Amino acid sequence: MNASVADRARIFQLTSVLLTYPDDALLGAGEELRAAAAAIGYDPARRQMDEFLDWLLASTPIEAQRHYVQTFDLRRRSGLYLTYHLHGDTRKRGMALLVLKQRYRAHGLRLADGELPDLLPVVLEFAATVGPGDGEAPLRQHRNGIELLRSALAESGTPYRLLLDAVCAVLPELTDADRAAVAALAVDGPPVETVGLESLGHGPDLHGASLAPYPVCSSSEAAR
Repeated sequence: MNASVADRARIFQLTSVLLTYPDDALLGAGEELRAAAAAIGYDPARRQMDEFLDWLLASTPIEAQRHYVQTFDLRRRSGLYLTYHLHGDTRKRGMALLVLKQRYRAHGLRLADGELPDLLPVVLEFAATVGPGDGEAPLRQHRNGIELLRSALAESGTPYRLLLDAVCAVLPELTDADRAAVAALAVDGPPVETVGLESLGHGPDLHGASLAPYPVCSSSEAAR
């Protein structure tokens, strides 16, 4: 059984929320999060969401927040910025960010100041809102980056791996070429280049946002 269009949107939307920093508002919305998971008709993804929520809602705020920072902010391999996994800090990454931002703009999405368009929760929210075709295109185009992140989360054993499993379960199957590319990137890591990044990272199209993949949460939150 394949997931319906509606279920894919529910999975993407809920995952987008759950991949954000677990502040008091998120942790206090347990009933709403449970209800959103229960609305998913695709059984494998619903079970993964329920298992993740069992862990998240049983954690104390400081435990959940520390785990989030250790998982996403302190480990470059599991950063939530998809273009970094493929392009590193290179000019190609700057172009990939511009392409994403232009796609969002075409559908009326405006990013918050300093927010990069390749942040996975943003990509997932766009997919949930716009739907198949243009909405899900960034997920397909950056599938290799998603798989690298998924692999890193699985390796670390974090419950956040369940969210990536649910997302990947409803995306198209990887091709042999994709698997080979993911394996190569996992071994070699992202490319490195510093020449020309200043103009791409601080130009008007990116509103002065840095191309660095950190932090996801604020410095004060990370210090907790």
